[in-house]
Amino acid sequence: MRVVVPDRPGSLGAVASAVGTAGGDIVGVDVVEHRGDGFVVDDFLVDLPGGRLPDTLVTACRTVPDVTVEFIGHYSPGASLHRDLEAVEAMTDDPDRAEEILVDLVPGIFRSGWGLLLPAAGSTLKVQRASGGAPEDDGYEAPWLPLTEPTRIVVGPDAPEPWHDVVAVGVPVDDTGQAIVFGRDGGPRILDSELARLVHLVALAQVIRRTSPAREADDAATA
Repeated sequence: MRVVVPDRPGSLGAVASAVGTAGGDIVGVDVVEHRGDGFVVDDFLVDLPGGRLPDTLVTACRTVPDVTVEFIGHYSPGASLHRDLEAVEAMTDDPDRAEEILVDLVPGIFRSGWGLLLPAAGSTLKVQRASGGAPEDDGYEAPWLPLTEPTRIVVGPDAPEPWHDVVAVGVPVDDTGQAIVFGRDGGPRILDSELARLVHLVALAQVIRRTSPAREADDAATA
């Protein structure tokens, strides 16, 4: 659940109390963005008991002054939740597959959505690796490909059906020509802070892969 709360003492506690009143158990909270207008964007991961509808959370949060529920979605029970440092550790354990591992972990890192790894293949979408739930419509002539810089992807009306209602961003893998795409179906919107985190993680993936012991040994052998 993505909630916009005032950046003042007590606001987060008031939202937590409202969620508890609605029967929700807060499993995790991420501060996604500190806005410049005196508000903070927070993502709440909430466990609801059987029979309770998500709408009860929205109604409860609206009782807190100046609080807005921006988006509420479903997160599969038992799904792994990965943080940025855990992703770095996982990539370090298998550096030659750093970008593939990052794509697998994107849904957990950002609490929702999916990831794609696209090869250097001009403007034709060809999926090299996809996390669960990602649209894998090979052959889609995507006007936003190839990616040369971090980009907010604009999906046009001629896109295949799996891409309808998608909000997504893409980051190029500079030394291979590949691209990593992070997207969500229907929302919530991808914030500037989330795009910045993805840019940082993609850069780390490249460093981890380039400095792996096996790759350094290969480079030394060919020198």
